[in-house]
Amino acid sequence: MSEITKIQLGQNGPMVSKLGLGCMRMSSIWGGPTPDEKESIATIHQALDNGINFLNTGDFYGAGHNEMLIGKAIKGRRDDAFISVKFGAIFHNGQWIGLDLRPVAIKNFVNYSLTRLGIETIDLYQPSRMDGSVPIEDIIGTIAGLVEEGKVRHIGVSEINADQLRKASSVYPISALEIGYSLADRQIEAELLPTAKEFGIGIVAFANTAEGLLTGDLKAPIAADDHRNHFSRFQGDNLIHNLEKVEVLKEMARIKNVTPTQLAIAWVKEQGDHIMPLVSMSRRSRLPENIAAMDIVFSSEEMNLLNSTFAIGAIKGGTYLQR
Repeated sequence: MSEITKIQLGQNGPMVSKLGLGCMRMSSIWGGPTPDEKESIATIHQALDNGINFLNTGDFYGAGHNEMLIGKAIKGRRDDAFISVKFGAIFHNGQWIGLDLRPVAIKNFVNYSLTRLGIETIDLYQPSRMDGSVPIEDIIGTIAGLVEEGKVRHIGVSEINADQLRKASSVYPISALEIGYSLADRQIEAELLPTAKEFGIGIVAFANTAEGLLTGDLKAPIAADDHRNHFSRFQGDNLIHNLEKVEVLKEMARIKNVTPTQLAIAWVKEQGDHIMPLVSMSRRSRLPENIAAMDIVFSSEEMNLLNSTFAIGAIKGGTYLQR
Protein backbone atom coordinates (compact mmCIF):
# COMPACT_ATOMS: atom_id res chain seq x y z
CA MET A 1 0.00 0.00 0.00
CA SER A 2 1.19 3.50 -0.78
CA GLU A 3 1.79 5.97 2.03
CA ILE A 4 -0.77 8.69 2.61
CA THR A 5 0.15 12.31 1.94
CA LYS A 6 -0.13 14.97 4.65
CA ILE A 7 -2.25 18.11 4.88
CA GLN A 8 -2.22 21.01 7.32
CA LEU A 9 -5.09 21.42 9.77
CA GLY A 10 -5.81 25.10 10.24
CA GLN A 11 -3.58 28.10 9.74
CA ASN A 12 -0.09 27.23 11.00
CA GLY A 13 -1.64 24.05 12.36
CA PRO A 14 -0.40 20.47 12.58
CA MET A 15 0.41 18.22 9.64
CA VAL A 16 -1.85 15.18 9.54
CA SER A 17 -2.67 12.42 7.09
CA LYS A 18 -5.04 13.29 4.24
CA LEU A 19 -7.01 10.16 5.21
CA GLY A 20 -8.24 9.82 8.80
CA LEU A 21 -9.05 6.65 10.71
CA GLY A 22 -12.36 6.74 12.57
CA CYS A 23 -12.13 4.35 15.50
CA MET A 24 -15.77 4.43 16.62
CA ARG A 25 -16.61 1.02 15.14
CA MET A 26 -13.94 -0.59 17.29
CA SER A 27 -16.24 -0.21 20.31
CA SER A 28 -19.86 -0.97 21.13
CA ILE A 29 -21.78 2.29 20.86
CA TRP A 30 -25.45 1.30 20.77
CA GLY A 31 -25.26 -1.80 22.93
CA GLY A 32 -24.05 -4.21 20.24
CA PRO A 33 -21.09 -6.59 20.53
CA THR A 34 -17.57 -5.20 20.81
CA PRO A 35 -15.40 -6.05 17.77
CA ASP A 36 -12.29 -8.21 18.18
CA GLU A 37 -9.88 -6.01 20.14
CA LYS A 38 -6.74 -7.62 18.75
CA GLU A 39 -7.93 -7.01 15.21
CA SER A 40 -8.82 -3.41 16.04
CA ILE A 41 -5.36 -2.76 17.49
CA ALA A 42 -3.75 -4.45 14.48
CA THR A 43 -5.82 -2.17 12.22
CA ILE A 44 -4.53 0.92 14.03
CA HIS A 45 -0.95 -0.36 13.80
CA GLN A 46 -1.25 -1.03 10.07
CA ALA A 47 -2.83 2.38 9.53
CA LEU A 48 0.06 4.05 11.36
CA ASP A 49 2.53 1.98 9.32
CA ASN A 50 0.99 3.42 6.16
CA GLY A 51 1.13 7.01 7.34
CA ILE A 52 -2.45 7.37 8.58
CA ASN A 53 -1.67 9.24 11.79
CA PHE A 54 -5.07 10.89 12.42
CA LEU A 55 -6.99 8.72 14.90
CA ASN A 56 -10.50 9.92 15.72
CA THR A 57 -12.36 8.93 18.87
CA GLY A 58 -14.86 10.17 21.45
CA ASP A 59 -14.76 9.75 25.21
CA PHE A 60 -18.30 8.34 24.98
CA TYR A 61 -17.45 5.63 22.43
CA GLY A 62 -18.05 2.46 24.38
CA ALA A 63 -18.07 4.42 27.67
CA GLY A 64 -14.31 4.99 27.44
CA HIS A 65 -13.47 1.63 25.85
CA ASN A 66 -12.42 3.28 22.59
CA GLU A 67 -9.91 5.54 24.28
CA MET A 68 -8.44 2.65 26.27
CA LEU A 69 -8.15 0.64 23.07
CA ILE A 70 -6.31 3.45 21.30
CA GLY A 71 -4.10 3.86 24.36
CA LYS A 72 -3.03 0.22 24.03
CA ALA A 73 -2.46 0.60 20.28
CA ILE A 74 -0.26 3.70 20.52
CA LYS A 75 1.79 2.56 23.49
CA GLY A 76 5.39 3.01 22.39
CA ARG A 77 4.20 4.81 19.22
CA ARG A 78 2.88 8.10 20.62
CA ASP A 79 4.86 10.19 18.14
CA ASP A 80 3.29 8.32 15.21
CA ALA A 81 -0.28 9.20 16.18
CA PHE A 82 -2.37 12.38 16.15
CA ILE A 83 -5.26 11.87 18.57
CA SER A 84 -8.58 13.64 18.03
CA VAL A 85 -11.10 13.36 20.88
CA LYS A 86 -14.73 14.47 21.01
CA PHE A 87 -16.50 15.05 24.32
CA GLY A 88 -19.84 16.17 25.69
CA ALA A 89 -22.25 13.40 24.66
CA ILE A 90 -23.84 11.59 27.59
CA PHE A 91 -25.03 7.99 27.25
CA HIS A 92 -26.87 5.68 29.65
CA ASN A 93 -27.49 2.00 28.98
CA GLY A 94 -26.41 2.48 25.39
CA GLN A 95 -28.82 5.36 24.79
CA TRP A 96 -27.93 8.98 24.12
CA ILE A 97 -29.54 11.16 26.79
CA GLY A 98 -28.04 14.60 26.15
CA LEU A 99 -24.99 16.84 26.27
CA ASP A 100 -22.91 18.22 29.11
CA LEU A 101 -20.80 21.15 27.92
CA ARG A 102 -20.34 22.97 31.22
CA PRO A 103 -16.77 24.18 31.86
CA VAL A 104 -16.60 22.10 35.05
CA ALA A 105 -17.59 18.99 33.07
CA ILE A 106 -15.05 19.68 30.30
CA LYS A 107 -12.26 19.95 32.88
CA ASN A 108 -13.39 16.63 34.29
CA PHE A 109 -13.76 14.90 30.90
CA VAL A 110 -10.27 15.79 29.70
CA ASN A 111 -8.51 14.20 32.66
CA TYR A 112 -10.39 10.93 32.22
CA SER A 113 -9.50 10.94 28.50
CA LEU A 114 -5.82 11.55 29.19
CA THR A 115 -5.78 8.67 31.68
CA ARG A 116 -7.57 6.24 29.39
CA LEU A 117 -5.38 7.15 26.42
CA GLY A 118 -2.23 7.01 28.52
CA ILE A 119 -0.94 10.30 27.14
CA GLU A 120 -0.06 13.71 28.54
CA THR A 121 -1.62 15.86 25.82
CA ILE A 122 -4.60 15.42 23.46
CA ASP A 123 -3.72 16.66 19.97
CA LEU A 124 -7.22 17.85 19.00
CA TYR A 125 -10.06 18.31 21.50
CA GLN A 126 -13.58 19.25 20.52
CA PRO A 127 -17.19 19.32 21.70
CA SER A 128 -19.15 16.62 19.85
CA ARG A 129 -21.81 19.22 19.02
CA MET A 130 -23.44 22.27 20.62
CA ASP A 131 -27.02 22.69 21.78
CA GLY A 132 -27.11 26.23 23.13
CA SER A 133 -27.12 25.07 26.75
CA VAL A 134 -23.73 26.70 27.36
CA PRO A 135 -22.40 29.81 25.57
CA ILE A 136 -19.88 28.96 22.85
CA GLU A 137 -17.48 31.45 24.40
CA ASP A 138 -17.47 29.45 27.64
CA ILE A 139 -16.94 26.12 25.87
CA ILE A 140 -14.09 27.25 23.64
CA GLY A 141 -12.64 29.43 26.38
CA THR A 142 -12.46 26.43 28.70
CA ILE A 143 -10.63 24.34 26.09
CA ALA A 144 -8.28 27.28 25.49
CA GLY A 145 -7.44 27.10 29.17
CA LEU A 146 -6.60 23.42 28.72
CA VAL A 147 -4.25 24.40 25.91
CA GLU A 148 -2.47 26.77 28.30
CA GLU A 149 -2.23 23.94 30.84
CA GLY A 150 -0.64 21.68 28.23
CA LYS A 151 -3.45 19.12 28.27
CA VAL A 152 -4.62 19.98 24.75
CA ARG A 153 -2.66 21.08 21.66
CA HIS A 154 -5.34 22.22 19.21
CA ILE A 155 -9.05 23.01 19.35
CA GLY A 156 -11.65 21.58 17.02
CA VAL A 157 -15.42 21.73 16.67
CA SER A 158 -17.94 19.23 15.36
CA GLU A 159 -21.35 19.36 13.69
CA ILE A 160 -22.01 23.08 14.09
CA ASN A 161 -23.32 25.79 11.76
CA ALA A 162 -21.54 28.75 10.16
CA ASP A 163 -22.60 31.29 12.79
CA GLN A 164 -21.38 29.02 15.59
CA LEU A 165 -18.10 28.49 13.76
CA ARG A 166 -17.55 32.24 13.47
CA LYS A 167 -18.26 32.70 17.16
CA ALA A 168 -15.93 29.87 18.15
CA SER A 169 -13.17 31.30 15.94
CA SER A 170 -13.51 34.67 17.63
CA VAL A 171 -12.54 33.09 20.95
CA TYR A 172 -9.58 30.94 19.88
CA PRO A 173 -8.14 29.71 16.55
CA ILE A 174 -10.04 26.61 15.45
CA SER A 175 -7.90 24.01 13.68
CA ALA A 176 -10.53 21.57 12.46
CA LEU A 177 -14.24 21.16 11.82
CA GLU A 178 -15.58 17.60 11.93
CA ILE A 179 -18.73 17.36 9.84
CA GLY A 180 -20.70 14.90 7.70
CA TYR A 181 -19.94 15.38 4.00
CA SER A 182 -20.59 13.22 0.96
CA LEU A 183 -21.99 13.27 -2.55
CA ALA A 184 -25.39 12.74 -0.95
CA ASP A 185 -24.96 15.35 1.81
CA ARG A 186 -23.67 18.60 0.33
CA GLN A 187 -25.71 21.18 2.26
CA ILE A 188 -22.59 22.42 4.07
CA GLU A 189 -21.28 23.80 0.78
CA ALA A 190 -23.61 26.81 0.96
CA GLU A 191 -22.31 28.50 4.14
CA LEU A 192 -20.29 26.24 6.38
CA LEU A 193 -17.48 25.26 4.00
CA PRO A 194 -16.88 28.86 2.84
CA THR A 195 -16.77 30.02 6.47
CA ALA A 196 -14.26 27.32 7.38
CA LYS A 197 -12.12 28.27 4.39
CA GLU A 198 -12.28 31.94 5.39
CA PHE A 199 -10.75 31.08 8.75
CA GLY A 200 -8.30 28.54 7.34
CA ILE A 201 -9.99 25.67 9.18
CA GLY A 202 -9.39 22.09 8.08
CA ILE A 203 -12.37 19.83 7.37
CA VAL A 204 -12.57 16.33 8.85
CA ALA A 205 -15.34 14.81 6.75
CA PHE A 206 -17.14 11.76 8.06
CA ALA A 207 -20.03 9.68 6.63
CA ASN A 208 -18.50 9.69 3.14
CA THR A 209 -20.85 6.93 1.98
CA ALA A 210 -23.94 8.56 3.51
CA GLU A 211 -24.90 5.75 5.90
CA GLY A 212 -24.07 3.19 3.22
CA LEU A 213 -26.27 4.72 0.50
CA LEU A 214 -23.26 5.25 -1.79
CA THR A 215 -21.67 1.83 -1.35
CA GLY A 216 -23.69 0.33 -4.19
CA ASP A 217 -24.70 -2.58 -1.95
CA LEU A 218 -28.14 -1.36 -0.84
CA LYS A 219 -31.34 -2.70 -2.35
CA ALA A 220 -34.92 -1.58 -1.73
CA PRO A 221 -36.51 -2.24 0.62
CA ILE A 222 -33.93 -2.55 3.39
CA ALA A 223 -34.39 -5.05 6.20
CA ALA A 224 -37.07 -4.26 8.75
CA ASP A 225 -34.55 -4.24 11.62
CA ASP A 226 -32.11 -1.92 9.83
CA HIS A 227 -31.60 1.28 11.88
CA ARG A 228 -31.69 3.31 8.67
CA ASN A 229 -35.44 2.78 8.47
CA HIS A 230 -35.68 5.71 10.89
CA PHE A 231 -34.36 8.05 8.17
CA SER A 232 -36.73 9.19 5.41
CA ARG A 233 -33.89 8.85 2.89
CA PHE A 234 -34.11 5.08 3.20
CA GLN A 235 -37.90 4.80 3.12
CA GLY A 236 -40.26 3.81 0.29
CA ASP A 237 -40.13 5.80 -2.92
CA ASN A 238 -37.34 7.98 -1.56
CA LEU A 239 -34.99 5.01 -1.40
CA ILE A 240 -35.95 3.83 -4.89
CA HIS A 241 -35.27 7.31 -6.28
CA ASN A 242 -31.98 7.61 -4.42
CA LEU A 243 -30.73 4.22 -5.56
CA GLU A 244 -31.36 5.29 -9.16
CA LYS A 245 -28.86 8.09 -8.58
CA VAL A 246 -26.38 5.62 -7.11
CA GLU A 247 -26.52 3.61 -10.37
CA VAL A 248 -24.53 6.44 -11.97
CA LEU A 249 -21.85 6.04 -9.32
CA LYS A 250 -21.84 2.26 -9.78
CA GLU A 251 -21.40 2.54 -13.53
CA MET A 252 -18.51 4.98 -13.16
CA ALA A 253 -16.92 2.65 -10.63
CA ARG A 254 -17.26 -0.26 -13.08
CA ILE A 255 -15.58 1.72 -15.84
CA LYS A 256 -12.73 2.85 -13.58
CA ASN A 257 -12.36 -0.64 -12.06
CA VAL A 258 -12.87 0.59 -8.50
CA THR A 259 -15.74 0.33 -6.01
CA PRO A 260 -18.52 2.90 -5.46
CA THR A 261 -17.22 3.32 -1.91
CA GLN A 262 -13.79 4.22 -3.23
CA LEU A 263 -15.31 6.78 -5.59
CA ALA A 264 -17.33 8.29 -2.73
CA ILE A 265 -14.18 8.70 -0.63
CA ALA A 266 -12.18 10.01 -3.58
CA TRP A 267 -14.83 12.62 -4.38
CA VAL A 268 -14.58 13.98 -0.84
CA LYS A 269 -10.77 14.20 -0.90
CA GLU A 270 -10.96 16.04 -4.23
CA GLN A 271 -13.04 18.85 -2.74
CA GLY A 272 -9.97 20.63 -1.36
CA ASP A 273 -6.48 20.25 0.01
CA HIS A 274 -7.88 21.17 3.44
CA ILE A 275 -10.47 18.37 3.41
CA MET A 276 -9.77 14.96 4.98
CA PRO A 277 -12.06 11.96 4.45
CA LEU A 278 -12.54 10.28 7.84
CA VAL A 279 -13.23 6.60 7.26
CA SER A 280 -14.35 4.26 10.04
CA MET A 281 -12.74 0.83 10.05
CA SER A 282 -12.23 -1.98 12.54
CA ARG A 283 -10.54 -4.54 10.27
CA ARG A 284 -7.22 -4.51 8.45
CA SER A 285 -8.90 -5.92 5.37
CA ARG A 286 -10.58 -2.55 4.77
CA LEU A 287 -7.36 -0.55 4.73
CA PRO A 288 -6.00 -1.34 1.23
CA GLU A 289 -9.25 -0.37 -0.51
CA ASN A 290 -9.65 2.85 1.44
CA ILE A 291 -6.02 3.86 0.98
CA ALA A 292 -6.23 3.13 -2.75
CA ALA A 293 -9.21 5.50 -2.97
CA MET A 294 -6.83 8.36 -2.21
CA ASP A 295 -5.04 7.75 -5.53
CA ILE A 296 -8.18 7.95 -7.68
CA VAL A 297 -8.35 10.92 -10.04
CA PHE A 298 -11.35 12.21 -11.97
CA SER A 299 -11.57 13.77 -15.40
CA SER A 300 -13.48 17.03 -15.58
CA GLU A 301 -16.30 15.16 -17.34
CA GLU A 302 -16.50 12.58 -14.57
CA MET A 303 -16.53 15.23 -11.87
CA ASN A 304 -19.22 17.20 -13.68
CA LEU A 305 -21.35 14.06 -14.00
CA LEU A 306 -21.10 13.32 -10.28
CA ASN A 307 -21.75 16.91 -9.26
CA SER A 308 -24.82 17.18 -11.48
CA THR A 309 -26.21 13.76 -10.55
CA PHE A 310 -25.73 14.45 -6.85
CA ALA A 311 -26.52 18.16 -6.83
CA ILE A 312 -27.92 19.60 -3.62
CA GLY A 313 -31.50 18.37 -3.35
CA ALA A 314 -31.02 15.44 -5.74
CA ILE A 315 -31.18 12.93 -2.89
CA LYS A 316 -34.66 12.74 -1.40
CA GLY A 317 -35.25 12.47 2.34
CA GLY A 318 -33.04 13.29 5.28
CA THR A 319 -30.75 11.73 7.85
CA TYR A 320 -29.44 12.96 11.17
CA LEU A 321 -26.81 14.89 9.17
CA GLN A 322 -29.48 17.33 8.02
CA ARG A 323 -30.14 19.47 11.05
